[in-house]
Amino acid sequence: MAKQVDVVIIGAGAAGLMCAAQAGKRGRRVLVVDHGKKPGRKILISGGGKCNFTNYDVSAANYVCRNRHFVKSALSQYTQWDFIGLVGDHGIAYEERDHGQLFCLDSAKEIVEMLLRECDQPTVEQRYQCEVSEIEKTATGFSLRVNTEVVECASLVVATGGLSMPKLGATPFGYQIAEQFGLQRVPTCAGLVPFTLHTQDKTVFEPLSGIAIPVRAETESGVTFKENLLFTHRGLSGPVVLQISSYWHPGEAVTVDLLPDEDLPAALQAMRDKHPNQSLKNSLSRLLPKRLVEAMIERGDLEDKPLKQLDPKAIAALGTYFHQWRIAPNGTEGYRTAEVTLGGVDTDELSSKTMEAKKVPGLYFAGEVMDVSGWLGGYNFQWAWSSGFVVGNHC
Repeated sequence: MAKQVDVVIIGAGAAGLMCAAQAGKRGRRVLVVDHGKKPGRKILISGGGKCNFTNYDVSAANYVCRNRHFVKSALSQYTQWDFIGLVGDHGIAYEERDHGQLFCLDSAKEIVEMLLRECDQPTVEQRYQCEVSEIEKTATGFSLRVNTEVVECASLVVATGGLSMPKLGATPFGYQIAEQFGLQRVPTCAGLVPFTLHTQDKTVFEPLSGIAIPVRAETESGVTFKENLLFTHRGLSGPVVLQISSYWHPGEAVTVDLLPDEDLPAALQAMRDKHPNQSLKNSLSRLLPKRLVEAMIERGDLEDKPLKQLDPKAIAALGTYFHQWRIAPNGTEGYRTAEVTLGGVDTDELSSKTMEAKKVPGLYFAGEVMDVSGWLGGYNFQWAWSSGFVVGNHC
């Protein structure tokens, strides 16, 4: 005989647990199933183990989605202030870092434990290391097999996440469910991910691994971020690269202002007036890491010479080079290190107010499985909280 519940939630991550807690508060009989051994695995490793759980400043502008208006309803139904209040109610200490990012002072475990306490209700059951199969639509909802048991429910919630960080168990299962029921999917790729470089550039910049500098980077489509850039053994990373990667397309170059807070021509002219015999390399090394300047000379982009040999035209050209440095990535490091998955279930298939599939009553989606990706800085977790809350109130 089939087990009867009101709601089955596939996925015990941030969105799934938030949804379960909210549905349970409504008295719904909820079964949460996950193929992993424990809940909230991505939460536990996020933010260096401190979990950047939200941001003081959240708006639709902080999200990548084909329908830029889709996120507005959920973000207004459950705001960052609502989640901050929940964190406070559970006595979790937190701190603000750059750009309004909020992190746990102690450990990301506190966020998982908070969600599990919220789910600790008589009508909410959790099961782990479960294989879900044979999902079918019925006259009253859905039927599915959880390991060897048949479960029937009125509402089915897909909160399976994206493809990023496969070591944590990421799979395309959520997309397969959407496709099974005829829902369109926006093509997926890695987002918030480091760039790799072409061999010739990698050879030049690999020795700079570990060097970070503040820059302003811009995509060919005009999207701009000002953050730190980090040179790595494989290419380029750091907050500015992760942010830009969500707007970058293969084959495009990225324009980087290596001295966003400096007027390089004016600085060089001033140094030339004071120290005309000083070399260009030593002059630039006052403003940038010396190893970076040396790499650019090695790359053939700069010629080291005394400042007195630079005329106004040459100084202007140096300004253009450093304020508009162009680099064409070879690609990205892919899902292995990506923090999010771009694309997913097409939001045009879903109600923005409830996250229910328009064509399949009772089928809901929450979190990263949808075509919604946030910026670096707590925005993806806020989407998980907001979308999970909304689904939990309607499923």
